[in-house]
Amino acid sequence: MKTALRQIALLAPIVALLAAAPAHAEKADRSKPVGIEADKVTVDDKNKIHIFTGHVVLTQGTLTIRSDKLVVTQDAEGYQRGVATGGEGGLARFRQKREGKNEWVEGEGERIEHDARSELSQFFQRARVKSGTDEVRGQYIQFNGVTETYVVTNGPNATTVPSQQGRVQVTIQPKKKEGDSAP
Repeated sequence: MKTALRQIALLAPIVALLAAAPAHAEKADRSKPVGIEADKVTVDDKNKIHIFTGHVVLTQGTLTIRSDKLVVTQDAEGYQRGVATGGEGGLARFRQKREGKNEWVEGEGERIEHDARSELSQFFQRARVKSGTDEVRGQYIQFNGVTETYVVTNGPNATTVPSQQGRVQVTIQPKKKEGDSAP
């Protein structure tokens, strides 16, 4: 049991990165304990694989991830990779407060992947990321945490499908300038 708890504690960096990458997340969350609820956890110490299944709810500070399954793997150099799949309506979801703002980042997809080595987060199928009042939707969303750039496509796995239906949708709300007042 101590080994399993120690391994769960090692998940904190991947958990923070899995959901925090799409925006500047609360920095204080990184130092908060990780809590994970699931119907079952399988730990493979030899191969560095942790599998959480059944109504998975992961929390760390303001971060919440909900899915049916969360798989975390670790490579020989200690870099971790997380994959969250399924959940209510077949979608894995995350939510986290943005650093220094009274705004939240929310995202969902049938599969959400994050690679700590490359700082790349990917949302697959029915993907949506909302930051404050701005929102982007597509079949695939990739966020590069190093360059802080997005790629959104209307086809799976970064492909583009010529179509008038199923196109990428982006909503960007006008930003208030200092001194502007609400109507």
